[in-house]
Amino acid sequence: MAAKSWSVGVDVGGTFTDLYAFDRATGTIALHKTASTPANPAEAIIEGLRELSAKAGFPTEAVASLAHGTTVATNALIQRRGARVAVVTTRNFRDLVEIGRQIRPRLYDLKADHPQPLAPREMRFEVEERIGPRGEVITALDMASVDAVIDQLRECGAEGCAIAFLFSYLNPAHEAAVRDRIRAALPDIAISTSHEVQPEFREYERSSTTLLNAYLQPIFARYMATLGAALERMMPGAHVGINQSSGGLMGIDKARDFPIRTALSGPAAGAVGAIHAARASGIGDVITFDMGGTSADVALIRGGEAGLSFDRDVAGFPVRMPMVDINTVGAGGGSVAWFDRDGLVKVGPVSAGAVPGPACYGRGGTEPTVTDANVVLGRLSGHGLLGGAMALDEDAARAAVGKIAERLGFSVEQAARGILDIVSANMVRAIRAISVERGHDPRDFVLMPFGGAGPLHAEGCARALGIRRILVPLSPGILCAQGLLVADQSENFVRGQLVRLEAAAGATLAALLAEAMDEARSWWRAEGIAPEARGLKIALDMRYASQNYELQVPVAAAPDAPALPGPEDLRAAFMAVHEQTYGFANPHDPVDVVALRVTALGRLPSPGTPPLPGGAETRPAPRMRRPVWFDGDAPQDTAVYDRATLAPGAVIDGPAVIDQFDATTLVFPGDCATVDEALNILIDRAEGRT
Repeated sequence: MAAKSWSVGVDVGGTFTDLYAFDRATGTIALHKTASTPANPAEAIIEGLRELSAKAGFPTEAVASLAHGTTVATNALIQRRGARVAVVTTRNFRDLVEIGRQIRPRLYDLKADHPQPLAPREMRFEVEERIGPRGEVITALDMASVDAVIDQLRECGAEGCAIAFLFSYLNPAHEAAVRDRIRAALPDIAISTSHEVQPEFREYERSSTTLLNAYLQPIFARYMATLGAALERMMPGAHVGINQSSGGLMGIDKARDFPIRTALSGPAAGAVGAIHAARASGIGDVITFDMGGTSADVALIRGGEAGLSFDRDVAGFPVRMPMVDINTVGAGGGSVAWFDRDGLVKVGPVSAGAVPGPACYGRGGTEPTVTDANVVLGRLSGHGLLGGAMALDEDAARAAVGKIAERLGFSVEQAARGILDIVSANMVRAIRAISVERGHDPRDFVLMPFGGAGPLHAEGCARALGIRRILVPLSPGILCAQGLLVADQSENFVRGQLVRLEAAAGATLAALLAEAMDEARSWWRAEGIAPEARGLKIALDMRYASQNYELQVPVAAAPDAPALPGPEDLRAAFMAVHEQTYGFANPHDPVDVVALRVTALGRLPSPGTPPLPGGAETRPAPRMRRPVWFDGDAPQDTAVYDRATLAPGAVIDGPAVIDQFDATTLVFPGDCATVDEALNILIDRAEGRT
C-alpha cells in the first residue's frame, strides 16, 4: 500500500484543466495541464490525474487529499440546464422572484429585460403562513395548504423545490416544517430552504439565491456522485474538498446540498493562491489578474486579505452569498478579435474556447485571437506550449490575424499589437473598477499576473495604471490549482438582525455572537479540527440608518475567546471603513448593524517553498535568442530563458522572454527581473515607462 503523502489541486477552466500536486513527505511538486472537456468536466479531471501520476511517478493511491475548483454550477446557470424547479412561498408572494428590483439590467438599453425566473409562474406555489418582522408568528402554518402544494409538486414533475418564506431568517420554524412534510411525501425532490441557504434579510435576494440553489442541486449532485465514485476508485480513502466562492473548502456532502456556494469557485482559488504567493515574497498589497483562455478575473488584496462581496449577479440572477470580490471581463487568450457594426475592432467576450481554440492550436480554428497575436509578435514560444507538448502553428496565426490587418490596411504585426492593446484596455477597466472606484490608488499596489496568459500582458496593464512593480508567481499558469492546496476548510455562519448601535446594543450583539459560535464549535468538532488548527473571522454588516446598503466591518477575534468591541469602538471602526470607501463619514448620524458574520476556519498544512530545480543558477545563460516585437517599429533580438534555470538572486535585464511549462513572462526593454527567495519573479519597471 503506497504511503498517502500527495495532495492535489484541480482547477477546471474554459480551455485547460490545471493540476498542481505536492508531496508533503519530500516537498516535490508536479504540474500538469490537460484540455478541458466542457460536456463532462470529470473526464478531464480523471484523465489529468492519470497523466499527472504517470509523469510524476507516483500511484494515484498515494493521494491523501484532493481539492477541486469547479465551474459546473456556473455553466449550468449560463446554459440554463439545471433542474425543473418549483418555488414554495408565503401566500400572495409567488411573484416576488419575478418582480425583483426596479433596476434596469443595462441602464441605456430600454429593451433589455431581466432573465425569466428559473421557476415559471405555474411552478410557484403558496402556503398559508406568515412570520412578522420580529420573528413573531402572525399567521399559523396551515398544513392543509402544504398538503395541497405537495399534490401540485407531484403533478408538475418538479425535480427541485425552493422554500422561501417571509422573515424566515428570524424564525425558520415554518420553513423547516414544510421542508420535512415535503421530504416525507416526495423523497426524490431536492429541497432548498432559505434559512439554510443564506439566513439574511432582503427577501428578493434571499429567495433568488434559494431558487438558484434548488435549480442546481440535482445536476450538481449527479456530478458529485460521478466524480466522487471515480476518485474513490483511483485514490481510495482520499479526502475530497470543493472550493467555495468565499475561498474555503467544503466537503462533497455540503457541496451537494449547497451548490450555489461554488458559483465563483475557480476564481476564488486564484485569489487564495495569490495571497499565498505574495505573502512568501513579503508583499501584502497586490492587485491580481488571472487571464486564462476565456476571461480575466481581477481582485484587490490589501494587507494579505481579499475582500468579500455579498451581492453579486451570476448569469444575470442576483445571489446573496459571501464571494471573493472579483471582477470578471471577457478577455482571455482565446478571446476573438472582430469588427463591430461601427467598423471598430473589438476583442472578446466571444472566445474560441478549448474547441476549436485559437488558430495557432491547429484544431480547426480560423478566427484571430489574443493568443494568435502573441504568436505573430514572437512573444509566445516558437516550440509550443506545455513544455513543447502542444505545438503552435505560426502560419495559421498570421493568416488569422491577417484578416484584421487587411481590413485595416495595417501590417500583420501592427494588427497583432492593436489586438493586444485592446485586450489590455479591457483588463485595465476591470482593475479600475475594483481599485479606483473603491477608493484605492493602484499605484500603491504590486500587480500580480497569473493564468496561462497573465504574465504576457502584465506590462501593458501596469503601464496604463502607473504600477511600478510586477510579481510573477512560481507557477502562474496553475496558481488557481495551487490555491486549492493552500486554502483552509471554512464554514460561514450568519445572524441577521437589525440592531441600532447604541449603548444597549452590546448585549444583543453578544447574544448573536454566542449563537453563531455554538454553531462554529459544532462544525469544528464535526470536521475533527484540532484546537491549534482553528481559525476565526468575525465581521459586522453596518450602515447609517438612512442607507440602503451596508459595509462590512471586520473585528479581530481569537477562536478560544471571541468577543466584540463595545458600541463606540464599533462605531469608530465603521466610520473608518465608510471614509475609505466613500471619502467621508458623519460621526453624528445613527448607525445600524444588520448582520453578524462568523467564519470558522480549519487551517491545513501549507506547502512550503519547493526545492530548487537542479541546474538553477544566479547567472543563467539564455536557452536561445529570437526576434520579439515590443513597443517599437521593429522586432528586437531577445534572450529566451528557461525559468527552471533561475535561482534566487538571478537578475535578468529586458528585453527577455522567460518560458516555463505553464506560462510565458515578458520582460520589456529597460525593465529588470529579479528572482527572490520564494522563487517568485519581481519585475521593476524602468523609470519613464509610466
